[in-house]
Amino acid sequence: MSVAEQVRKLTEADYLALERAAEFKSEFYDGEMFAMAGGSPMRSLIGTNVVIEFGLRLKGRLCVPFNADLRIKVEQSGLLTYPDLSVICGPLQFAAGTDDTVTNPTLLAEVLSDSTENYDRATKFDHYKRIPSLREYLLVRQREPVIEHYIRQKGADWLYRQAAGMNATLAIPSLEIMISLSEVFANVKFVPTSIRPQTPRPL
Repeated sequence: MSVAEQVRKLTEADYLALERAAEFKSEFYDGEMFAMAGGSPMRSLIGTNVVIEFGLRLKGRLCVPFNADLRIKVEQSGLLTYPDLSVICGPLQFAAGTDDTVTNPTLLAEVLSDSTENYDRATKFDHYKRIPSLREYLLVRQREPVIEHYIRQKGADWLYRQAAGMNATLAIPSLEIMISLSEVFANVKFVPTSIRPQTPRPL
């Protein structure tokens, strides 16, 4: 028997049963589970700030923000994952046979880290684009006060914008709100990445 034949792919039902009993979160795609790495304290702080800022701006509205505990399914590709922020407008729509996996986000946001940035920018965004309800996608940088903003246009096009600096604000058209970068990055101590790799000094 070949190695490929020995490895049994998980079904989505298998994954959900394992995930609901697990102590840590994993993504699921194409029959495989992928453990989600823990983040730095600053990344955790930014993620919390983002949820709080959206919660304040959306208080009393029909659109509700959820933190990284909410599982989202991209029905068109089969990816199941946990965005750092999901905003759902109107009733929650659940994946078939579940009451804890949502399929209809209006806005998703990810806080970038060194280990996941390329994935969040490319592969994951390609999956998110297939969600019919999704109108906006945010990439929140960890090492500087910058939020990258993608807005769905007609067809398959997405408009790119960027807000930078602690005094900046960012308009969210689909939700008709403005968010403040000073609130998103409140109490964050930025540790910029060197543009050149450091070489050890000679002894």
